[in-house]
This record gives sequence, C-alpha cells and structure tokens, in this order.
Amino acid sequence: MEVIGAGLPRTGTLSTKAALERLGFGPCYHMFEVMTHPDHVDRWLAATAGEVHGREGWDKMFAGYRSATDWPASHYWRELAETYPDAKVVLTVRDPRSWYPSINMLMSGPAASVMARDGRSLEDLPEQARAIFAGMVRMRPALEAIGRCYFGPDWSSGHGVPSEELAVEAFERHVAAVKAGIPAERLLVFDVREGWGPLCAFLGVEAPTEPFPRLNDTDSMRQNFERLLQGESFTVPPPR
Repeated sequence: MEVIGAGLPRTGTLSTKAALERLGFGPCYHMFEVMTHPDHVDRWLAATAGEVHGREGWDKMFAGYRSATDWPASHYWRELAETYPDAKVVLTVRDPRSWYPSINMLMSGPAASVMARDGRSLEDLPEQARAIFAGMVRMRPALEAIGRCYFGPDWSSGHGVPSEELAVEAFERHVAAVKAGIPAERLLVFDVREGWGPLCAFLGVEAPTEPFPRLNDTDSMRQNFERLLQGESFTVPPPR
C-alpha cells in the first residue's frame, strides 16, 4: 500500500482512484471493488468485527492493490497509516455544504433503497443488478457500522443523512481528525478541482498531459444505478 485515501465518499474519490491508477499507483481500491467482487464482502465484515489485525491482516485485505480511496477503506485510515508507515495519505475534501446533498443522495437514492430490502427477495431485479445488490445487502452491517461513526448511533442506510448540520459537523470533524492524526509532511489535503499539480508534486511524479479525470458526479451516479436497475450493464462512468 503506497497511497492511502482518507476522504469521505462523494469527495472526488472515484476521480482520485482514476488519477492514482494513471500515475502508476494502481490498482486502487474503491467501493466499486466491493460491488464488482462480492467475495470481498466477507473481508469487510471481518474488519467491522475487529478481526483484521496487523500487517498480515491488512495485506490480505488489499492483496493486489497499491492504493485505496473511498469507503470502506478510507474509514480505516488510522489503521492503514500505522500498518504502512511509508505510505502517503491523501485527504480528499470539498465544500461540506455542497457535499451534503451528494452524500444524502448516496445514502437515500436507488441503490440505498434496494439495500434496505434486508431479507426480502431481489429476484425481481435484472441479473447483474441482483448479483451486485445481493452482495451489497450482505455488506450493509459493515456500512451501517461505519456510517454510525459519523452520523450517530441511530443512523441506518436507506434513510439519508438526518440533517445538513449533522452532515457538515461530521465532515469537519473527520477532516480535523485526519489532520491531527497524520504528520503534515505525509498528508495532502486535496480538492480534485486543483487537478494534477498538487497530487503529482506530493507523490513525486510527473503530471500527465491529459486532463485530470472527472468521474461519478451526483447525476451520473444516479443515472448509472437507474440503468443497472433497468437491466443495463454497470460500468464505471467515463471521464468528462
């Protein structure tokens, strides 16, 4: 593990994944890996239960990956930073008040609604959607345990974030915790709108000539899940 993403979901984490892979720090672990590899769910249920320990445990968790960003990985930034002391940490950020509607949509949109079915049948879903959401329903206990660390002990998936003020407080508390927990020389606080410059300087690599990837904005994410539920293939949105 060479680069640890510590940013919350909906802070440009998929764009950062694409950027890290373009810069040679891939594959990069992201929530999309859980969605497309259902066998990974058991790893995260074990992590939630406190059963992943030390270098051996985290090496197994991220076997084949050189970087990570987004939940569930970014929730464990402290453990990863301790386990991989030579890895650099990238904290993706954005304006927390513009972040609120985006995270709220993620927590209450079509994907969250399907996950909230619990034990109810997924047989009415198209084949690929059924496979993906069966895994995500299994993943729900891990995601809810993570979410409650930020949004309170009564939070549950499928119900959005209780209020904008709660979301902003959670965001700012997280940013403050990462800044306090990681030495400044090891940490990049990064807004993806800044492009290649800060990220490449921090990682000590040359900036590519093509534009910085812009992936998975709120509208494209919602449309992608809607297409999935209609039977179309689930794909990572192309850069824009």
